[in-house]
Amino acid sequence: MSEDLQKLIDASRGRPMSDAEKEAQRRSFAYGNAHIENDRVTREMVDEAAEKIGKSH
Repeated sequence: MSEDLQKLIDASRGRPMSDAEKEAQRRSFAYGNAHIENDRVTREMVDEAAEKIGKSH
């Protein structure tokens, strides 16, 4: 690993994630897992589902 990359990793460790970053990561995780099971799942489908869930809470 390069020294520059290690510095970036170290700097990011203490930085809190914003709500938008957390939501983006949650959707990315959901897409990745769903797509492994079914390659017809798209990011748009995950976004639509997340929006529906968000409106119901």
